[in-house]
Amino acid sequence: MSVAILWLRRDLRLDDNPALQALLADGHTPLPVYIHDEPDPDWPLGAASAWWLHHSLTALEKALRQCGSGLIVVGGDSQQQLLHLIEASGATAVYFNRRYEPAHVSRDRSLAKALEAAGVDMHGHTGSLLREPGKIAKKDGTPYRVFTPFWKTLQGTGPAREPADRPQRLPAPPNTPGPAGSSLASLGLLPAVPWDEAFYNHWQPGEDGAWEALQDFCEYRLIDYPAARDRPALSGTSRLSAHLHFGEISPVRVWHHLMQWASTRTETGTVAASEAWLRQLGWREFSHHLLYHFPASALHPLDKRFENFPWHTNYGEALTRWQRGQTGIPIIDAGMRELWKTGYMHNRVRMIVASFLTKNLRIPWQEGARWFWDTLVDADLANNTMGWQWTAGSGADAAPYFRIFNPVLQGEKFDKPGVYVRSWVPELERLDNRHLHQPWSADPAVLADAGIRLGTDYSEPLVDLQASRKQALSAWEQVKRQPS
Repeated sequence: MSVAILWLRRDLRLDDNPALQALLADGHTPLPVYIHDEPDPDWPLGAASAWWLHHSLTALEKALRQCGSGLIVVGGDSQQQLLHLIEASGATAVYFNRRYEPAHVSRDRSLAKALEAAGVDMHGHTGSLLREPGKIAKKDGTPYRVFTPFWKTLQGTGPAREPADRPQRLPAPPNTPGPAGSSLASLGLLPAVPWDEAFYNHWQPGEDGAWEALQDFCEYRLIDYPAARDRPALSGTSRLSAHLHFGEISPVRVWHHLMQWASTRTETGTVAASEAWLRQLGWREFSHHLLYHFPASALHPLDKRFENFPWHTNYGEALTRWQRGQTGIPIIDAGMRELWKTGYMHNRVRMIVASFLTKNLRIPWQEGARWFWDTLVDADLANNTMGWQWTAGSGADAAPYFRIFNPVLQGEKFDKPGVYVRSWVPELERLDNRHLHQPWSADPAVLADAGIRLGTDYSEPLVDLQASRKQALSAWEQVKRQPS
């Protein structure tokens, strides 16, 4: 059998891996390879994502060995490493699943030319999305900029293919050593200082962890998803985002699994619950659609009026307090501390903290996007970019800029008993529910009874919420009449 390289990237799984399936169908022996290469200098891998990647590769390497194969892990330039491995193994082709971030699209085009010149075939497949982002368009051929019609189109067609089952055995790869010193440990993905201790209590990276998360969600939480999804104190969401980002489970597999689950259940609300979650999968597709068609949006606003938005400039101290969860606004601080400790933040709280940063503090959304990029285990360039642009009001199908989340009202609505805030802001544990989400409104005697001195035991509010809201709206008035 001829040898072909299976170039693994954000598809760290054996189940429903189109590149692997095509390689085997074409009669090749796979040589699985992961190359740690970062072609985008603006978005190098964040620390939390690096932690996840290390453990995901560890799990994949074990799974491949159990199937009779193995994994070569190297760092460096993808083109150089692939050409080296092609020469060392005699491989006649490279199979891979496409990535759609701008720098990766550009790099892959250049690589295709180099491999063609070397007489090596390059076979790209759709493994990380339901459909190719370039294949969904409006009737006039232009890309969608509004989610609802995009979702209707995607929902009407469904995934581009059926999921393929995981191979039980793989042919043994040729003995092809990578460059001297190459190994997973040599990539240096784990932190030198053990700030990641709590991560191990919250996550199980790898394909098995992804399957466990999906099955647990469907069995115990999906039926309540529409009502529980906005409650940060509840385990109401799937927590599949990092598994999907690293390709430990495919969106096609998830789509079919949920559809099958819904078809076998009789509880009232089953169909509505599965459709509500699949809509979130649609938002993921929409984000990749936008980034693919508007590659500059990773750094620049889609709405060009925001190029001239009067953001604050001397915001270093305010940004640091936001990052550390020391704003004096309980729901904000709880979210930022959850993020730092676990590499994750509940989606409702992500919107609240993003609104606070871009509206009340008037700090550019790019600063928030970079912090999330470094601290989220599910940091995905498309999702992260479009989430921040949505909240800031500068993206496609964005929330209007004048929609400003009031963190006090949001806390009282979605964390009324205060379970979430108290779990991450223990300074406020003894404060009554009436004042929990706005401790500055409590009488000094009430604060004293709770053991709180504002400015000492817990921060004074970083800004006045009402005054900063008015200032944000005034800033919007300065730019909204410009052409978008």
